[in-house]
Amino acid sequence: MPTPNEPLPAKTDRALQDLSALTLRRHSMDTLLQAVVDATASTLPGHVDSSISVLIGSRPATAVYTGQLALDLDESQYERGHGPCLHAATTGELVEITDARTETRWPDYTPRAVERHALSSLSVPLPMEGLHAGLNIYATEADAFDDATQSAAREFARSAAAAIANMYDYQTARDIAANLELALQSRAVIDQAKGILMERQKLTADQAFQTLAYASQAANVKLRDIADHLVRTGEMPQPPRRS
Repeated sequence: MPTPNEPLPAKTDRALQDLSALTLRRHSMDTLLQAVVDATASTLPGHVDSSISVLIGSRPATAVYTGQLALDLDESQYERGHGPCLHAATTGELVEITDARTETRWPDYTPRAVERHALSSLSVPLPMEGLHAGLNIYATEADAFDDATQSAAREFARSAAAAIANMYDYQTARDIAANLELALQSRAVIDQAKGILMERQKLTADQAFQTLAYASQAANVKLRDIADHLVRTGEMPQPPRRS
């Protein structure tokens, strides 16, 4: 795993090596893509959230994400039918917002970004034929993406595209769409579980997500399985007791 004091290129290379070691026999589409966004958020400097947007037919959706900020801003763009993540996914162009407070494109979206304290963002298209998708990175600071950071983001986008391309070696295009739909279903279960925690414990969406993430780490169980257990039983799984 990358260490905090490593230069960004070295951290990126190490993270990409870890991603390349993941095998299709042990991972599904959604877990491979989740690994990419997790590595992106943990490797790039500053406080960032990351997601992958996918257009299934004409319907945009967020397949995987690292935090509530990324999900909220993705969906804010979907509601409006435009924004940096949709532009990158549909045109194949990298889109950077250096400061949402002064950005003149998408004037009905950028105030939402400022409200959520995401002052800069980077949307990187996934280099694949036949699929409109993009890697989105949201940062709390303005001008968060220098040349080295943009280069690293492109590498993570290529890694996500490679994961999808490798899946094509084993599945038909119809099977790929089914896997992406499964990723969306997993996200829906997580959203339901967050809603339960927000209502019961009076938490914010971010706090509810972190509560689920902590339970996942403590129990060494996938976050979606923790969420599914809560939705089905109404109870949070308890971590195993240490002897």
